[in-house]
Amino acid sequence: MTKTTENIVQVEEDIIDLREIFYAIWRGKLIVISTTIVFAIASVIYALNQPNIYRSAALLSPVVDSPGGGINSLANQFGGLASIAGISLGNSGGVDKVSLAIQIMQSRQFVSSFVDKYKIKPELMAVEGWDLHSNTLIYAEEVYDPKSGKWLREVESPMMPEPSNQEAYKEFLKVFSVEKSKETGLVSVSVHHYSPHIAKKWVDALIFEINENMRNRELIEANKSINFLREQLQDTDVSQMKTVLYKLLEEQTKQVMFTNVRDEFAFKTIDPALVMEKKAKPNRALICILGTFVGAMLGVFFIIFRFLFK
Repeated sequence: MTKTTENIVQVEEDIIDLREIFYAIWRGKLIVISTTIVFAIASVIYALNQPNIYRSAALLSPVVDSPGGGINSLANQFGGLASIAGISLGNSGGVDKVSLAIQIMQSRQFVSSFVDKYKIKPELMAVEGWDLHSNTLIYAEEVYDPKSGKWLREVESPMMPEPSNQEAYKEFLKVFSVEKSKETGLVSVSVHHYSPHIAKKWVDALIFEINENMRNRELIEANKSINFLREQLQDTDVSQMKTVLYKLLEEQTKQVMFTNVRDEFAFKTIDPALVMEKKAKPNRALICILGTFVGAMLGVFFIIFRFLFK
């Protein structure tokens, strides 16, 4: 038998095998139909039992200090003295304020402080749904009793019935997101929750807290610089040095005043958060389609495996 004849025979055998597989699938079409129907019904039931989750988001613009005048205008003249004093004049090449603010919002200290201040552990870790008509949260009865305010969950030591801040931090990062656009530089802050009202409330509170956090950091640094400059003024008798120190002290005082009067210190709200009317997830149609497809494929695979085994 020549090589060409062997190839022809091999192709014919492959065609026969494929025909046999298709014929086996056709004979087992009832199995495919049955598994498809079962998985379709199961996926519909599963999709309908999933609670709606709403997403509230706000678009923020970083607040940029005016580049001209003020302390920036003294950077070239008195940069050496200011660095000795621990005063930052202009951009020192370190982490920019936007990146710093984003990292702070994602830090354990900030999230833990936020959770404790607004007492959101029950809404974060014990809610399993939301009643649209009465606008009330649905709590998991085995986890938390909203009437008495007691945690009822059963956990092993060293865990406690009331979740710790470490648990709350991990859970909060699942529903919270902050992202900076590389194209526009704008920052988006979003929260997912069963209640659209809670989602909006948390977004607004997060924006307020990060602005206050950045303001307090700036005030602490400025006040330290002011105290240092005042000490240097008392210790020096050189008139030229006093002139420099007075100018630096004046600019730091202006910085403190500017920091105190500005409401939106780090971020300015461009598009505020809303109480969303439409859910963000789950995508029930997609769940049903995928469930039906998986059922059909499992039925086909079962028939093929049974055919190959025989």
